[in-house]
Amino acid sequence: MRHLSAEAKGSSFWDRVRQSIGPARVERFIDVVSRLTGAVARAMFVVLLICTPSLLLPGVTQDTTQMVVLVGLFAGLITLIEYGSTYPCLIEFRNAPPFNRVRFLSLFVTIFLLSIIFRGLYEPTTLTRFVQAVGHLVGYVIDFPYSPVRLIMLLVPDQSNVEHMNLMRAAVGVSYLVSLLTLAVFMIVLRVMGWPNRTQAFNFWTNLPTFDPTMGADVVTRLNRDARFNIALGFFLPFLTPAVARSASGLFNASMMDSPQTLVWMISIWAFLPASLFMRGIAMNRIADMIDEKRMRGARAVAAGLLPA
Repeated sequence: MRHLSAEAKGSSFWDRVRQSIGPARVERFIDVVSRLTGAVARAMFVVLLICTPSLLLPGVTQDTTQMVVLVGLFAGLITLIEYGSTYPCLIEFRNAPPFNRVRFLSLFVTIFLLSIIFRGLYEPTTLTRFVQAVGHLVGYVIDFPYSPVRLIMLLVPDQSNVEHMNLMRAAVGVSYLVSLLTLAVFMIVLRVMGWPNRTQAFNFWTNLPTFDPTMGADVVTRLNRDARFNIALGFFLPFLTPAVARSASGLFNASMMDSPQTLVWMISIWAFLPASLFMRGIAMNRIADMIDEKRMRGARAVAAGLLPA
């Protein structure tokens, strides 16, 4: 009996503690822990992303490794602060998954596959040969006059051998294929999942921190204008980037084009930025359509003599 009474007293004590804390505070604590855990995980993935070429490619010097680790830690710290804080600063669509997850996976897959391709120069395996074969196939299909692949191939030095040219074409083909698949996956997410969630209000402050809906013209007009600009820039960027890089080639050492790690990052950014701009433009267009639909429902409710909720 004494034992049971002690247990009863203990349970009643913790019940009183929970009641004194309140369910709202418990939910806030769980939300903070969940947000910090997610921020730490995202920061670790960002560090892994930046360090992937150095981990997979042989012949990386100690100075290069230290610089990559420093950049990775800095990028991870920014990600940790951005996702761990309640108030957003730079990263868009933070609370509208899986937008940023699709972009991150696209960049990570591109960097990983390109690192595998250039690793085949030193340690050829079945995986490196398979990825190179896929890249060769895609590269030859889309390598026609004035295509983005043909323009970026013009950056290869004239004294390069045939093997180096084929390797560059394979890398460009793989990166372009990943960018196209990224857009396809995002369109499927839009159609199947109804991104963003139409059952909840879209928070401009947390998802578009650099966009002020209260300034300037009508918010729908501004969103559609930004959407068209991003889509147009995403379309022309694969053509403009090689031209700009070729005109500025005198500012850089030609030996940089022979560094596998430099080529991995250069080709990855060349393929990722247009796809990311396309996604941003499509997302803004979808948000503008949602706002327009909500306004039309409100207008119909007013016309029917009902007060909008």
